[in-house]
Amino acid sequence: MTREDRSARSRFFTIGAVRLAGAVTIALAVAISYGRIASVPGELAYVLLALGVIEFLVLPQMLVKRWKSPPTE
Repeated sequence: MTREDRSARSRFFTIGAVRLAGAVTIALAVAISYGRIASVPGELAYVLLALGVIEFLVLPQMLVKRWKSPPTE
């Protein structure tokens, strides 16, 4: 396996992990908002939801743009 292959594989799994973390954060926010976790204030659910959406939708796109390979000719 070449160095480029290892780098691409690492970046692919990093983007997947970021999306998974965002989905878990959103699920935690939903659980808090429905009162499944009673000891946490409900306002925290809105903050976690916003952070989870950013982590799930925006952050992976930023990583893709940053890591995009230059065009080869």
